[in-house]
Amino acid sequence: MKALEYFKDRRIIIFVLILLALLVLDIYYGIHFGIEFSGGTQIPITLEHSVNTTVMTSLISNLQQRVSTFGLKQVTVEGIGNSEVYVIIPSVSQSDVNQTIGIIDSQGNFLGVVNGVEALNGTGILKGSVGSVTPQQSNNTVSWAVTFFITQTAVQKFSKAVFGQSNQPLYMFLDRPTDSVILINQSLLANTSLGLSPTQTLQIMQNALNLKTQTIPVISFSNNNASMTKIIDYFKANKKYTTTFASYNINPVIISDLRSMNITVKLESNANMTPTYTEINSSTVVLNNWNLVGLLSSPILNPAITNGSAGDNYEITGISPATESPSAQFTYATNEEKTITSILNGGALPVAVLPGVPTTVPPTLGKQALYVSAIAGILAVLGVSIFITIRYKKLFLILPILLTTFAELFIIVSIIGLVGTIDLAAVAGMIGVVGTGVDAQIIITDEILTHGSEQNSSHGILSKAFYIVWADAILLVIAMLPLFFSTSLVDVIGFSEATIIGAMLGVLVTRPVYGLLISKHFGD
Repeated sequence: MKALEYFKDRRIIIFVLILLALLVLDIYYGIHFGIEFSGGTQIPITLEHSVNTTVMTSLISNLQQRVSTFGLKQVTVEGIGNSEVYVIIPSVSQSDVNQTIGIIDSQGNFLGVVNGVEALNGTGILKGSVGSVTPQQSNNTVSWAVTFFITQTAVQKFSKAVFGQSNQPLYMFLDRPTDSVILINQSLLANTSLGLSPTQTLQIMQNALNLKTQTIPVISFSNNNASMTKIIDYFKANKKYTTTFASYNINPVIISDLRSMNITVKLESNANMTPTYTEINSSTVVLNNWNLVGLLSSPILNPAITNGSAGDNYEITGISPATESPSAQFTYATNEEKTITSILNGGALPVAVLPGVPTTVPPTLGKQALYVSAIAGILAVLGVSIFITIRYKKLFLILPILLTTFAELFIIVSIIGLVGTIDLAAVAGMIGVVGTGVDAQIIITDEILTHGSEQNSSHGILSKAFYIVWADAILLVIAMLPLFFSTSLVDVIGFSEATIIGAMLGVLVTRPVYGLLISKHFGD
C-alpha cells in the first residue's frame, strides 16, 4: 500500500495538523519547564490561619497578580491544603527573590489620612488603574511615582474628608501597623538639619500617626528609672496595644517587662526609627517617608481639591536616598515603584501570611533531571515497542507504535508546557501514559490480527476494540480526578494532568491513528 493513501483519511489529516500547530506554538512561545528542570526558587508561605476554598482562591489570585505585575514571568502560585501556599519562580537573581518575598509579605492595605481622618483606602482603587512613572532625576536626586484612579464612591468620601484642609499633608500608608506603640530614644529626636527641637520632632511624628481610635502613639525614652516606669505604666493603662517598635538600645529590663505582659517587642535600627521630613515653608515641616510604619509619601493638598470638588486621579511619590550614587538611586527608585505598583495591583490579601525559607534548585541540577527524565521516557517507549513486536512477531508494528507513542508524548508535553509548566510529577504521568498505552495497543492489535481476515469490516473490528479502550480511558480519568482537584496533594497534580490528557488524547487522536494504520495494513 502506498504511503500517500494513508493521508486520504481525515483522522490522519487531523493528526498531522495538530502536530504541526503545536510545533509552531512550541517554537514561537517555548516550552515552560518547572524549577526541577530549569532551576528556580520555591517560596513556602504559611497563612495566619486556615481558610476556606473561596479565600484560598482569592489569596492565590492576589499573589499571582502581584508577582506578575512586578515583572516575573512563569510564576506559579499553588495552594497546599487550607493553610499553606507555594510561590514558585524561575531562575532569577537573589535580589529578585528578596524583593518577591517583600511583595508577598506585604498585607497590601493602603490608607490615606488627612488630619487624623481616613480619606482613602485600598478598596476604593480601581482595578487595573495602578501605573508607574519612569524615575526622573533632578538636582542630584531621583524621584519615583505611582499613579492610580479611585471609584466615584471613594471620590465622594475623599472630598468630604479633605474639605477645608488646604495645604495639609495627605499621609499615604501601605500596611500601617495596628495596635502598636513606637518607643524612640530621645537621642534620635534632635533634627539639626531642619533646626527642630526634640519636642517639635516628636509632635511632627505624632501628627502623621494620628487616626482616631487607631492612633500609633510615639513615646520618647531615656534609659533611666523614671522613663522605664513611665513606659510600663503606659502599657498597663492602655492594654489594647499588643506590639511595640523600639530603638535597639532600649534598656533590656523594659523589654523583659513588656514581654511578661504579652507585648511583642520589635527592636529596630536607628535608620528604621528615623523618618525623612519635608519642609513645606519656614514654619511647616511634615513627615514625608517612614518605612517603619509604612508611610509612603505625604503630598500637600492643593486648595483646588479641598472645596468639595476632588478628582479621581492620585499619585504616590518618593525620592531615592541622596547619599547613594546616581545609578544606585535609579535602581532604588525603580524597585520602589515596581514593588508598590505590584502590591496595589494585587490588592490586600484576605489573610496575613508568613513567608518561609526559600528553596533554590540550581539550573545544572535541573538539566540533569531533564536528561534523566528524557532517557526514562525513551526507554519506556522502546520497551512498549519491543514488547508488542515480540508478542506479535510483526516488524511493521514497530513504526506505527513509535509514531503514535512519540506523537502522543509530544502533544502532552506541548499542551502542558504551553499552558502551564512541566514538573517531575508531569513527567511521571507521561511515562505512566506510555505504560497504560500498552493495553490499548494490545487490544487494537489483537482484534485486527485475529479478526482482520474474517468477513467483519475493519470499521466494525475497530469499534469493538475502541469500546474497551474508551471504557479503560474513562475509568482512568475518573481515578485521576480526585488528585487533579486536590489542594493538599499539590505535588501530584502534574501527574494527574499528564495522565488525564494522555488518556483523552489516546482515545481521541493517537489510538484511532494507530488503529487505522494497523487495519489498513493487516485488516484486508
